[in-house]
Amino acid sequence: MGSIKAQLSKFGPNGTEPDTHLWVSLINFYAKCGELEFSRHVFEQMPVKDVVSWTTLISGFVAQGYGAESVELFCRMRREDVRPNEFTLATVLKGCSLSSDLEFGKQMHAEVVKIGVHSDVYIGSSLIDLYSKCGEMEYADDAGNGEAVLRLFCKMEDPEMTFSNYTLSIVLKGIASSGAFRVGQAVHSIVIKVGGEVDDFVRCSLVNMYSKCGVAYDALEVFKTMKNPDIVAWSSVISVLDQQGLTKEAAKLFRVMRHSGMRPNEFTLSSLVSAATDLGNLSYGQSIHACAHKFGFESDDLVSNALVAMYMKLRSTNDGYHIFNKMANRDVISWNALLSGFHDDETSYQGTRVFKHMLIDGFKPNMYTFISILRCCSSLLNIEYGKQVHSYIIKDNLVHNGYVGTALIDMYAKCGCVEDVEAIFNRLKEKDVFTWTVIISAYSQTNQREKAIHCFNQMRREGVIPNEFTLASCLRGCSGIAILENGRQLHSLAIKAGQSNDMYVSSALVDMYAKCGYIGDAEILFNGMRSRDTVLWNTIICGYSQHGEGDKALQAFRQMINDDVLPDEVTFVGILSACSHMGLVEEGRNQFYTMSEFYGITPSIEHYACLVDILGRAGKLDEVESLIEHMQLTPNALIWENVLGACRVHGNVELGERAAEELFQINPEADSNYILLSNLYASRGRWNDVSKVRASMSNKGIKKEPGCSWVEVDAQVHVFLSQDASHPRILDIQRKLEELGQRVTEAGYTPNTKYVLHNVTENGKIDNLVNHSERLALGFALINKDSSKKSESSRTFAYVETIPFSVIPKDPKEDNLEKFYETFHGGNISIQKPVSPEMVIFYITQDTQRHALLPQLKSGQGS
Repeated sequence: MGSIKAQLSKFGPNGTEPDTHLWVSLINFYAKCGELEFSRHVFEQMPVKDVVSWTTLISGFVAQGYGAESVELFCRMRREDVRPNEFTLATVLKGCSLSSDLEFGKQMHAEVVKIGVHSDVYIGSSLIDLYSKCGEMEYADDAGNGEAVLRLFCKMEDPEMTFSNYTLSIVLKGIASSGAFRVGQAVHSIVIKVGGEVDDFVRCSLVNMYSKCGVAYDALEVFKTMKNPDIVAWSSVISVLDQQGLTKEAAKLFRVMRHSGMRPNEFTLSSLVSAATDLGNLSYGQSIHACAHKFGFESDDLVSNALVAMYMKLRSTNDGYHIFNKMANRDVISWNALLSGFHDDETSYQGTRVFKHMLIDGFKPNMYTFISILRCCSSLLNIEYGKQVHSYIIKDNLVHNGYVGTALIDMYAKCGCVEDVEAIFNRLKEKDVFTWTVIISAYSQTNQREKAIHCFNQMRREGVIPNEFTLASCLRGCSGIAILENGRQLHSLAIKAGQSNDMYVSSALVDMYAKCGYIGDAEILFNGMRSRDTVLWNTIICGYSQHGEGDKALQAFRQMINDDVLPDEVTFVGILSACSHMGLVEEGRNQFYTMSEFYGITPSIEHYACLVDILGRAGKLDEVESLIEHMQLTPNALIWENVLGACRVHGNVELGERAAEELFQINPEADSNYILLSNLYASRGRWNDVSKVRASMSNKGIKKEPGCSWVEVDAQVHVFLSQDASHPRILDIQRKLEELGQRVTEAGYTPNTKYVLHNVTENGKIDNLVNHSERLALGFALINKDSSKKSESSRTFAYVETIPFSVIPKDPKEDNLEKFYETFHGGNISIQKPVSPEMVIFYITQDTQRHALLPQLKSGQGS
């Protein structure tokens, strides 16, 4: 060709040397014409070779399929100290793809990161192309900027443009990293249009895209069309099945994979270990562990972390510790996996030790670490340790993190620190449904049910949709304060949201109706459930027991056993309570011993307290003493309270005094213990001893909390104290009570002053009965019932005081009982079985079709 420089100088002004642009144009011209030698010859004669000329020449060789030569040119360029730009790097990466030079491609990737152009769309595409061509699909997933690739693809607006399988695969990789599922479906339709679905490489990209977008079934359907899926495709599908909770399907697919002869990799095995964890199947997890050992992946960090988490969560802590201790390269994920096994009451103390060692070893906790250790503190009710963890969270600037904040709220709530709960909740910038649920549950559990309901309403006003746990927590709040109207609104909301059949919600609804006095509604709801777990059975059994329907409670228990639902500790608390209310001493004894001998349930303090109550009510105080001496647990306040209550009923002063002394040592500030002892002395006429107990209370600054009764009218709760004159309609209430008193006296009723334990005249005792809180609530219920403004749908209920059972005929068909029904407003009254051989309680309700019974009160006390 001679001297190109000399020839080109003729075209320059006044014979000057041609500019760089002309040189580059010639290089590009010859390269595009396929004349690479001419192109190189022009390049060699350039007086000054800049990055543009180098890139042009390299691009020419890449365009003609000479990948290795393009790599050699790039190396020469770097030796001559010319700095590449993003176009150079993208071009050389394509050359690496052509020559399948993965190692040099990785060096180029490092250069890309070093220069800081890794977000460039062309470089990202070239990296994806390189790793995909070299079979490194995991690297391809992470390379480049998926969103940038997607933006570039969306700019290709020419309808006549033909997409190659190669281009479509790159685009699918970009979609996978960005999670743009809808766009992925559109690209899938293009794949079908151009016939790309027959190419296994494209199918693999589709499987990967659907997997990364969390669409398990679509990924599986594409996977089934592949003739020879590689390990990447197998791993992608197994992983997404596990992540979407389809653990059984993941296990089945792995079995098919093994039969096909495909060797698993670390990603496959870690997904299978995770699936075993979700299945709760330790044996299956151990078989995957053996498989990992067989294929040499037992020491892989990814697999080891998954194995530690599996063994810890499945309560095989020794195995978890063994693998953790063998790990050479522990990271924060490893420590979190170990911590995940210490969330329950029995092992939480070990979690605090693990957290301490993690800090000593120099590892920085992350969000998941703090969530785990806070759960340990919640189980331990260790508020001091929890506060120390809270200080770490503040230091690491995670206090505003929603997940960590939720864990903090839960920890403080379970430790009873409601003010801290509110402070943390109010500081959170973002509150999701889980955060709201935790604080609603916190209020319900700490007897601040009004706040729970207010919080629920506020959550809805802020547009957060409650889930089944939120509804269940709020319903528990309504149960605690017997707010029926709110409970019904929540029931309607649950039906509207399709959550009324959820086990948590249905159990809470049954509990709410039962505790609001509507055991009939609770029963209807319970009978309408298709499936019933132990919690639901417990709820209805305890509901029957609380309403004095012991026969139904025992019948439900037998049906529960017939349905092959195993009872638990709560079941027997309900059954023993039912036996206590019905005076079934022998049945109670049998159920108590059957619990441990047949069902393997170790009796707790609550179970012993129920048995003490059963025996105490029946006057078997010698047997009560023997039981306490031989019980395997240390008697606590609950046991001695029942003993003292039984002694008061049966007049056993000696045992009552012993029980009171025990109670004074356990809880010297509890007013009820002094009142019970005082009432015991009063029942025996020992007024000097009564005065001593009252003086002791005064000297210790202990005041008796007044008993109260309440009634709900028009969705508003009205509370009454004994001798209360503060209600705005107190005069109307008193007039109604006087009228009622005259009518029951005419029917043969005489006030029973036996349980008025005050040293006053007989008329004074009668006056105390008349102004009892239960009577005031009843009077208010009756005057509202008589009102013409009363809504048909609003029901009122209240107690009528305990009256002598001897006044009531044994046979309900006798005329005398019918007169009693007529006395109480035309028969709107229901009768409960006796609470003792000589007493009965009457209840009144507006609804003549059902009984609206409040939980049973002890005689002489308010509710």
